[in-house]
Amino acid sequence: MRNLDIDKINKDLQGKTPAEIIAWALTLDNNAVVTTNFRPYEVAILHACSQVDADMKVIWCDTGYNTPQTYKHANEVIHSLGLNVHLYVPKQTSAYRDAMMGIPQIEDPNHVIFTEQVKLEPFSRAMAEHKPAVWFTNLRSGQTAFRNSIDIVSLSKDGVLKVSPFYHWSDEKLDAYLEENNLPNEFKYFDPTKVLSNRECGLHS
Repeated sequence: MRNLDIDKINKDLQGKTPAEIIAWALTLDNNAVVTTNFRPYEVAILHACSQVDADMKVIWCDTGYNTPQTYKHANEVIHSLGLNVHLYVPKQTSAYRDAMMGIPQIEDPNHVIFTEQVKLEPFSRAMAEHKPAVWFTNLRSGQTAFRNSIDIVSLSKDGVLKVSPFYHWSDEKLDAYLEENNLPNEFKYFDPTKVLSNRECGLHS
């Protein structure tokens, strides 16, 4: 995937629908995964991918710190869309971590260890096991400074083709997509590794 002309591809994909973008990416390599944490609007990418490939692997890295609302939302979406979910969790239990360090503040040196344990290690393990050539995400412009620097298609640091079909979509446009497809959404979401919504945790940067 490293020999692709990413700039040209992004120009060619302008104006394409998410379904068209997903279908195009799968023509390059059908060894694909879509990653999710069931945060707000994640159902859009899960729905779009499942409509193109019902058997696509869905990687869910559960930190163990999701809200009850997020867990209920995830369960509803998994069953309603018939998702092929592969669940990855930290090697340490939340109870053990709570006893040892709790949820460290961003400025606490333990926050780096915490992020590695609950997010980065499970994600690295998932990618190592499935070895995808194509990685679908719901990254969008305007979320963080880093995400503003990429586009619909980019390359991960490991050379995986990262595809964000809804990259240029606003919340309002996504709301219309969810309504049109009768999809649920859930806003009571908490990411203990980011704290601030405009902060990267290291997964994508």
